[in-house]
Amino acid sequence: MSLTPVKDRRITIIGGAGFIGHNLALHLRSLGASVSIIDGLGVNNLTSVLGNSDNLPHPRLSQTVLEERLRLLREAGVSLHVQDARDYHALSRIITTTAPQVIIHLAAVSHANRSNKDPFSTFDHSLRTLENALDNARGTIEHFIYLSSSMVYGNFKDGAVDEKTPCEPLGIYGALKFSGEKIVIAYNQVFGLPYTIIRPSALYGERCVSRRVGQILIENALFGEDITVTGDGSDGLDFTYIQDLIDGLTKVIENKNSRNEIFNITYGSARTIGDMVDILRAHFPDIVIKHIAKDALMPDRGTLSIDKARTLIGYDPGWSLDRGYPKYIEWYKSLFKSHPEFTT
Repeated sequence: MSLTPVKDRRITIIGGAGFIGHNLALHLRSLGASVSIIDGLGVNNLTSVLGNSDNLPHPRLSQTVLEERLRLLREAGVSLHVQDARDYHALSRIITTTAPQVIIHLAAVSHANRSNKDPFSTFDHSLRTLENALDNARGTIEHFIYLSSSMVYGNFKDGAVDEKTPCEPLGIYGALKFSGEKIVIAYNQVFGLPYTIIRPSALYGERCVSRRVGQILIENALFGEDITVTGDGSDGLDFTYIQDLIDGLTKVIENKNSRNEIFNITYGSARTIGDMVDILRAHFPDIVIKHIAKDALMPDRGTLSIDKARTLIGYDPGWSLDRGYPKYIEWYKSLFKSHPEFTT
């Protein structure tokens, strides 16, 4: 494999103050990369949380987590440019200043239900920011990495998919992600921009405020609230601990075999929501489970094959749900222990 270590590489992450981005930035910085972030802090981040415009159930908790993100980035020496990526000219000025060799595009409304309720805002923060980033990248950037989603597949007809499976997304979120993939590929066709498209699935891990299922379950348990499960709990998801995704993204940056390819970067084995609840119950034996109807726009999913990523870039995930979710639970317990005001 042809490898280029990330040490001393100039990497800019657009939308990098979010859940994936800040974890990625911290990891790349620990490997010696020169990392900069461009983020307006407005979408599912500090600005919206301070006014609680997203109607989060525990805004004090979310604010504490977001402030922790920013502190860790500051202490690691990651450069943060607070700028809305929808502003083409402002984005252009920052990219000219940071002169990245690699751009990683994460800016988006990363929530399917929210996307369906507010399609205009989702388009604005997802495709408009992507177009601005791509147009600033052509002719100058060595590698453009786009974070798509497993939602582009729609229903997993056979319980498993690989990168050759036809994409039939349901709803606004999946459709926009798939549209983003096509735009990225078009910039390669027209301008020769080297790219990699990543399709993650069912992420969970420390310092997430995106209201993903793993986060909601733990927070409800800590606050003594009922645990709500959609359907009967038998739905399978390829739950992926954040560190596995970060390791996969690092290999994408390092390995030239990743150029102009699409990869599933997940754990590579589906587990049920009931499995996640069982792990939670081992830590909170008194939780009460309630079942609600599944959203009709939420596809039936399952396992994403990671054979391609294993073969081409040496991706090897190490965090099963049984290993990663207890670690995530313990992080939450420690956070609550140091902030007793959350439950008062």
